[in-house]
Amino acid sequence: MKAPTRRALAKQQTRAKVLAAARRLFSEQGYEGATIRDIAAAAGMSTGAVFANFTDKSDLFREIMLTDMAALAEAMSEAAAQGNGVEDALLKIFVAGYRFYQTQLPLARAAFSVGWSPEDGPALRNAPPVKLLLGLITTQLERGEANGELTQGSASALRTQMLFDSYLANYDQAIFQGWTLDALQERSREQISILLAGSRRR
Repeated sequence: MKAPTRRALAKQQTRAKVLAAARRLFSEQGYEGATIRDIAAAAGMSTGAVFANFTDKSDLFREIMLTDMAALAEAMSEAAAQGNGVEDALLKIFVAGYRFYQTQLPLARAAFSVGWSPEDGPALRNAPPVKLLLGLITTQLERGEANGELTQGSASALRTQMLFDSYLANYDQAIFQGWTLDALQERSREQISILLAGSRRR
């Protein structure tokens, strides 16, 4: 395998600087507030250098989010492996997500803003890392079926989506109401219990 050329290394360094500056400004000013000009200035380079690496602001933001979501999926998977049964595993998945964004809630808020925009939202909502997160929930439900905790058919696409939607909905309390991790955990525990109530084996 050939070592990267000096030019390739310089390009990687430029991308890293732009991404770091963009992450900070998106966190401080939100998606709409941060401009390419601001990001370039924060990275100490021209706007041309930014556009040489990213198509536009949405392309830049999407790369940050996809990187985060891949790391998030890994953290959630590790948390699920420590679960004692399906409900506990799902709870640990939820809490791992809230802990991941606990120190960067403004960035999470920007992600929701972009995620539901008609222009940029579909690409973010349908990105492979999002499917990984949904698949992780489905896996826990299937394990619940296999070990006899849940009835067959519990791992439906609808139940997976409802659990994922509940996970996302709690960011409202975290971002706008300042809920603690403990409060989010208790709310998640109740949500998961309710959503699995009809599928538990008696």
